[in-house]
Amino acid sequence: MIITPEPLKKGDTIAIASPAGAVREPLIVEQAADVLRSRGYNVVTAPHCLTRNGYYSGTREERASDFAALITDNNIKAILCSYGGYGCVHLLDELSPLIARHPKWIIGMSDCSALHAACVASGVQSIHAPQCRHIAQHPHHPATEALFNILAGNKPHYKTAPHRLNIQGTAQGRIAGGNLSVIAGLAGSNYDIFTEGRIVFIEDTGEQPYRVERLMYQLKLSGALGKIKGLIVGQFNGVKEHTGFGGTTQELIHNIIKDYGIPVCFNFPVGHCEDNFPLIEGCEVTLSVGECGSELTFEMPNTMQTR
Repeated sequence: MIITPEPLKKGDTIAIASPAGAVREPLIVEQAADVLRSRGYNVVTAPHCLTRNGYYSGTREERASDFAALITDNNIKAILCSYGGYGCVHLLDELSPLIARHPKWIIGMSDCSALHAACVASGVQSIHAPQCRHIAQHPHHPATEALFNILAGNKPHYKTAPHRLNIQGTAQGRIAGGNLSVIAGLAGSNYDIFTEGRIVFIEDTGEQPYRVERLMYQLKLSGALGKIKGLIVGQFNGVKEHTGFGGTTQELIHNIIKDYGIPVCFNFPVGHCEDNFPLIEGCEVTLSVGECGSELTFEMPNTMQTR
């Protein structure tokens, strides 16, 4: 069984926390909080949301304590991660049991892909979505609107244009994924998202083509890619393409995945980019890739499930 957290209503409280790196621009968090308030939500920030301890927003104990308090507080209905960076992996073993007992929407991306993996492993859906910077700077962007629609209890339905590397087909399964470097690092652990029947989405930023290929080969050689039913390739930005490695980043991914006989959608609008559309991790989806493009349909129930 997987649990869908309850939809939010006006007057509910959303907390903002920093489970990994320190926030570089505190004003962004304040502006994002203003956007949330303009939507009718109350907003609180975790004690160490805007503090710094070296690279991190706080010590491991401080970050874990912040997040644990928010998860177990019944007055808080959703947690928005302010920033990614690195550090969420420190918290997984401590937070996972709490996530299962206190299901609520956890929202974030980048390094927070580790938290999403913990949510899926705990049987709770979560939202891979824009964080504070995007919400503050693009309060009316379609991706921001899609996030608020999901929080209100609506299901998304996405269509994308054809791509020359797409592999046609249709698959159904539970979706999970996120930052490739993060989820590849969790393969083989208790938070491995590469399980039988899964539809996986990947994205990354600043990685060179050979490093992306290395991560994909790791997943291939470990047998992880052989377990999934579909692959969604999002945005790999900040990459200096170098055809000396045998192709572009997308082509290198295609060369590895093409022999698995599963549908593959390239250039999906998810990742470290402005068009970063929210995906409900742990949700049953249908991925259809055809000549005219791709569709991703979320099979969320009309009435969300809770324990």
